[in-house]
Amino acid sequence: MAASDLDPIAAIATAPGRGGIGVVRISGQDLRALARTLLGRAPTPRHAHFLPFNDAQGAAIDEGIALFFDAPRSYTGEDVLELQGHGGPAVLRRLLARCLEAGREQGLRLAEPGEFTRRAFLNERLDLAQAEAVADLIEASSEAAARGAIASLSGKFSGEINALAERIIQLRLLVEATLDFPEEEIDFLEKYQARGTLAGITATLDTLLAQTRQGAILREGLHVVLAGRPNVGKSSLLNALAGEDVAIVTDIAGTTRDKVVQQIHLDGVPLHIVDTAGLRETADTVERLGISRSWAEIEKADVILHLRDAREPDVALDAEIAARRHPRTPVLAVLNKADLLAEWPQDLPQDTLAVSARNGQGLDALRTTLLGLAGWTPGGESPWLARARHVRALELAREHLTVAEQHAAQDDRVLDLFAEELRLAHEALGEITGQFSSDDMLGRIFSSFCIGK
Repeated sequence: MAASDLDPIAAIATAPGRGGIGVVRISGQDLRALARTLLGRAPTPRHAHFLPFNDAQGAAIDEGIALFFDAPRSYTGEDVLELQGHGGPAVLRRLLARCLEAGREQGLRLAEPGEFTRRAFLNERLDLAQAEAVADLIEASSEAAARGAIASLSGKFSGEINALAERIIQLRLLVEATLDFPEEEIDFLEKYQARGTLAGITATLDTLLAQTRQGAILREGLHVVLAGRPNVGKSSLLNALAGEDVAIVTDIAGTTRDKVVQQIHLDGVPLHIVDTAGLRETADTVERLGISRSWAEIEKADVILHLRDAREPDVALDAEIAARRHPRTPVLAVLNKADLLAEWPQDLPQDTLAVSARNGQGLDALRTTLLGLAGWTPGGESPWLARARHVRALELAREHLTVAEQHAAQDDRVLDLFAEELRLAHEALGEITGQFSSDDMLGRIFSSFCIGK
């Protein structure tokens, strides 16, 4: 814990702008004296006090409710004072300035982004996965994401991780006890059924990893890029998927000069749909800039929808898109304007769909395919929200267990290597909850929070 983690901190805890209520929050080691200075009396913990909030000269800044939470029974694990007044920016700024003035001798300072939740983590009120869920709940853009975030905040995800880690620990204890007493002539792997125990742990991790991948998709969504020649219906498809006219549609080729981004939700999963400028050779300077941005979007896409006119399915761009995309980014060929054909296309390749952005035919199949490309199972909502770093940690743990299985397939001569892989798998799981974490990682995580949380 750094010295700055012991400073008392203060911030406006409500979102910027005007509102009926605004909250100034203070957290520190011993705030009773500061609370008495600000309120004019000693607060009773966990009681609501309705009173004026005065400046240093006794003039009223506002009036509202003061709540005092004594350590360790607070959000941060420290003393916490919350002043709940009216939500005007000027009033809240004055109230915060008064708090900083009154707490100057104690070293009271402005809180950094996420610092209240960081202290809750450092004081073991929350583990790291729960702390991240606080920010995820605030940022949730769908009901499914909000349900997943509250499940993570309640400790459901952490409980699964800790239960799995405990099983690895128990196996580690047996292995290391055997290594400590090499004179005991026993076949450890056979006597303690280590191979079967490891197989059970691995099966549980695989299930947990699948659920966590679902949770990561639910949180982070999918970056879907609409690419293709001019006038193949990219903007029309964007409007059809969004259910509103968010992009201009005309018969003039090259209407879209810059990217248009729209977020939609499919089965609770956020999709960030990007309509791009048509890909072609052009002497128009503005259009060339738009096309350059189109290629930039293609390079960072999670999924590329390569739109073609079903009447003239030009495949000339296939090789160039394949060369510019990330090697693991899937490309789905979409034959738009299929309603203008004499017959709807049949027996299409697996990576090709026919749609009509105009009448909506084929869009349900496209939505289902998009979710499948994301790795999302319709109706298979994750029991918690997760982040990409959680998935990476679980994948790393899985890799170590795979190597441990390879050692277990031999005999007790490689028992020390078996034990080492178990240790590394355990540490990978500990990164999720913060049991094994660096200050740099904590800094990156909490700096992404809003100020006051």
